[in-house]
Amino acid sequence: MSAQSHHEGHDHTHDHGERGSSQLSDIELRVRALETVLTQKGLVDPAALDAIVDLYETKIGPRNGARIVARAWVDAAFRARLLADATSAIAEMGFGGRQGEHMTAVENTPSRQHMVVCTLCSCYPWPVLGLPPVWYKSAAYRSRAVIDPRGVLADFGVTLPPGVEIRVWDSTAETRYLVIPMRPEGTDGWSEERLADLVTRDSMIGTGLARAPGAAS
Repeated sequence: MSAQSHHEGHDHTHDHGERGSSQLSDIELRVRALETVLTQKGLVDPAALDAIVDLYETKIGPRNGARIVARAWVDAAFRARLLADATSAIAEMGFGGRQGEHMTAVENTPSRQHMVVCTLCSCYPWPVLGLPPVWYKSAAYRSRAVIDPRGVLADFGVTLPPGVEIRVWDSTAETRYLVIPMRPEGTDGWSEERLADLVTRDSMIGTGLARAPGAAS
């Protein structure tokens, strides 16, 4: 069976303050300029600022999502609620708010891999995944994820069997997505906390897989 790629598109109405790529670049330039001025005046330590950004981009945010995925792996009732109404199920665990008001969860299976992109800017579920990585906001990812998702996955080191369908979801201001990766084999009886350590940010975007037991974090 040949793989199929589906692009689930939606109209982008960015009423939450985000802008298109050219305007976003202008905002980023302004932020950089402000950071430079504050640094020159000795009011900001660049190393400390980088550490804070890294904390929210790679640790705090994605850790929330990892806890949600781990709960779905061990609790069938929660998993059903998550797939039926992700916003409410995520709120049960205390996560939600701006950039995560309208969530949809999609589940990977042996025959289907889900991948998320925002084709116009960088809509992203901050409450569960933290800050979006730089590559997620890049024009290259936004275009290639739609036209060559299998190639993008290969760039991330993910090679799927030929018969696996790849479904691409276009995140918008109205709907943001959380991918539930497949639970790794050999984890029967594991606690939620231990399982959460196997869930990576990329696996919840769909550009990666959950770590195998014993894999380096």
